[in-house]
Amino acid sequence: MSGDTHALTFTVADGDTAIAVGSGSLPVLGTPRLLAWCEAATCAAIEDSLSEGETSVGTRVQLEHLAASPVGAVVEVSASTAYVDGRLHRFAVAARHVSNGKVIASGEVTRVVVDAERFLSRI
Repeated sequence: MSGDTHALTFTVADGDTAIAVGSGSLPVLGTPRLLAWCEAATCAAIEDSLSEGETSVGTRVQLEHLAASPVGAVVEVSASTAYVDGRLHRFAVAARHVSNGKVIASGEVTRVVVDAERFLSRI
């Protein structure tokens, strides 16, 4: 399973900017939105391995936001399986501008597979 990759593509909109998500004062892709896109890629990557009634929850994130992306930029976010140990799945994540291949972020997201019903019953 190590090395499996899933990619999603997003276009930066006004609602994705640092201004809109409350993480700054510039009209560029906000780090919280970029992180959400990285997590979405990990969810898509793990989806086929889940059994009926299972889901995954994020437990650890490390992300370096390396370059700005203006409104209208098309960003590809990828998640590659780096490590699996039972219910624990660790993904290497990266984001790049589709137009020129420039890497704008890299990091790691860890998810744990849980029984959705049992998880919700505990909160």
